Amino acid sequence: MAQHNTEFVFYLPTRVVFGSTALDQLVGALKELPAWRVLVVTDPGIIRAGLLEPLTRRLEKQGIAYEIFSEVEPNPKDYQVRHGAQNAEAFGAQALVALGGGSPIDCAKAMGVLMAHHTRDLARFYGKDAVYQPSPPLFTVPTTAGTGSEVTFSSVITDTSEKSKFTIKSPLLAPRAAFMDPGLTAGMPPDLTAYTGMDALTHAVEAYTAKAANPFSDLFALRAAALIGTHLYRAFHCGSDPEARAGMLLSSLLGGMAFSQSDVASVHCLAESLGSVSDAPHGACNAVLLPYVMEFNMPCCVQKYADIARALGVSFNGEEEGARAAVVVTREMARELRLPPLKQLGIKEESLPKAAELSTGNISTKSNPRPMGREDYLDILKKAYGS
Repeated sequence: MAQHNTEFVFYLPTRVVFGSTALDQLVGALKELPAWRVLVVTDPGIIRAGLLEPLTRRLEKQGIAYEIFSEVEPNPKDYQVRHGAQNAEAFGAQALVALGGGSPIDCAKAMGVLMAHHTRDLARFYGKDAVYQPSPPLFTVPTTAGTGSEVTFSSVITDTSEKSKFTIKSPLLAPRAAFMDPGLTAGMPPDLTAYTGMDALTHAVEAYTAKAANPFSDLFALRAAALIGTHLYRAFHCGSDPEARAGMLLSSLLGGMAFSQSDVASVHCLAESLGSVSDAPHGACNAVLLPYVMEFNMPCCVQKYADIARALGVSFNGEEEGARAAVVVTREMARELRLPPLKQLGIKEESLPKAAELSTGNISTKSNPRPMGREDYLDILKKAYGS
């Protein structure tokens, strides 16, 4: 196994409840707090899929008053955060419950920042450690298996005036608890299963190879990769497979734990930039770009990529062969899962230079194992776009 940093801090304040009784335990946690007025943050797709009703039915049964904030879009916007915080305060919410994928969860985290600091100026908190007040209690219920946002310390929000994505990062953003029921992910269609699954793999690969990797992030990242290698194809081809759904939800959780302790890197820099210039779905961009960035990074990641290949179940002779196998297998996974090229994700070719420029300014660029400049980013984007 590759060497890692020997000086590190491990901190994971989020309680994790995993299993079929997760929603029941969520309601119990709200009563114990106590929180008798709750704002549920979600999106229209969750409501259409019928995933909101099991939660609201339990809230009503226990006499917990709630309101729904469902204005969240993919790549959540700053004005949605402000509106959600306003709704929560007007309702007198004692806690927030985020139900959905990464977008509702990130939106709820940022809402909590505004509520805690009694402001609507979200830009004050961009970057690391600008948050100085703890947020209201946030409970997360993921319905996809990819982002890991249910346990992370960061929130990525689109600043509509700057037309760019920014990250708010602080341990004070960490949810109070995550309630994870694999059954809530069973209805994901194959394409969403593919995007989110490869998003989770991206988290594992980048957390393991980022410059700030440590023994805990390594442990979580390699286990996440192993679970993905075992369960992603099964979940994609048979979405009702409960074991595969549980394996993928666990891999997503472990990937989120991994990059919380380490960082992400250039795949995420690119995906967030493409989300800024075209509003392309974040997980899909990560999924498509992963093998291209791995290929670029390979000279600096031979041993670590061999570990990734081994975790994914690939046999090889020697570290060099293993590193090449890791790049090949991620590309093969993208093909097997029918991931489209960037041009099919609503991205215009003329936007690529701007995305490359934004990527160089992302706070995670410095974590990439191999230095990357604007032209390196642009070259990768052009390759991915034309494939």
